[in-house]
Amino acid sequence: MTRRSIGIIVNGVTGRMGYRQHLVRSLLAIREQGGVPLADGTTVWPEPVLVGRSEARLREVAERHGLTDWTTDLTAALARDDVEVYFDAQVTQQREKAIRRAIEAGKHIYTEKPLAEDTVGALDLARAARAAGVRTGVVQDKLFLPGLRKLKRLVDGGFFGRILSVRGEFGYWVFEGDWQPAQRPSWNYRAEDGGGIVVDMFPHWHYVLEELFGRVRTVSCVTATHVPQRVDEAGRAYPATADDAAYGIFELDGGVVAQLNSSWCVRVHRDELVEFQVDGTEGSAVAGLRGCRVQHRAVTPKPVWNPDLPVTEDFRAQWTEVPDNEEFDNGFKVQWEAFLRHVVADEPFPWDFLAGARGVQLAELGLRSAREGARLDVPELEL
Repeated sequence: MTRRSIGIIVNGVTGRMGYRQHLVRSLLAIREQGGVPLADGTTVWPEPVLVGRSEARLREVAERHGLTDWTTDLTAALARDDVEVYFDAQVTQQREKAIRRAIEAGKHIYTEKPLAEDTVGALDLARAARAAGVRTGVVQDKLFLPGLRKLKRLVDGGFFGRILSVRGEFGYWVFEGDWQPAQRPSWNYRAEDGGGIVVDMFPHWHYVLEELFGRVRTVSCVTATHVPQRVDEAGRAYPATADDAAYGIFELDGGVVAQLNSSWCVRVHRDELVEFQVDGTEGSAVAGLRGCRVQHRAVTPKPVWNPDLPVTEDFRAQWTEVPDNEEFDNGFKVQWEAFLRHVVADEPFPWDFLAGARGVQLAELGLRSAREGARLDVPELEL
């Protein structure tokens, strides 16, 4: 067996997503399993190069995991011949210029979303990467979650008949930071720092809707800043200038209507932090991060609305759990493996910078819809 080492800059590794999901649960997990196997018997072996702004924090992460390759000098890391891939998990405002430098250095690029702060910037990156001949990818992790993979299996198998609607609920209560620490960094709630739930979640909703149900044709959105003041990591109160909730309606190909609520100001009364209900002429499903339940037309009960009598039916018990039928790995890790196969073995990888730009476009249109109080068309993007 031949081992093919590949140097990977991990920029933003000391942040929550960069550290837990991309370093620990993806790249280090790939090393623990022995690498990524290719069809020709070669094994791809990731060699992380940790990059960030804090020398102390980088050293602590490296020592914790027995790693030795780290630096605060991105320019020097990009100049290395043994580094082939640049990965970005920084805050959005730092991402575009760093990715542009990686393109100029001839590195293949994989990045967290959103790709850029606006559609123009995202398309510029996609065009620059194409001109440079480098391979690109944008994290679209929810496609690889067990619940959505089961949902995709149902769609591909024709379970729903004609799909009518999709209803999604995402969110949880993020503490204000005064009497309990917030679960998310304070920049998420400052528009001037690239924060806001539309920028954070609409790129996710774009690829979920388009991959499973059809192209997004229009968007209508109402946003809110429900909590106007929060407390940052240093205990200082600050005004929340970004949206912390968004209520969107999306019209898709084939007449499918999707309603998706995203909120950091909602208390959870669901089985999971995100759930999608899909209704079709032949059946319905409710999918979360891991589970998926269905109810077929042939076994759908006949509820009768009668507000004068107590409800005696256990509606949840009338649904059937979809079996796993396969082993589901961590979604971030699965997409990392696919990207590495794309870089090394030229295997297909459709989630490129153009796909990322479409997610940025939907977020931009969602914010504009909220400002203007209008339903907006979503134009097709091309390079």
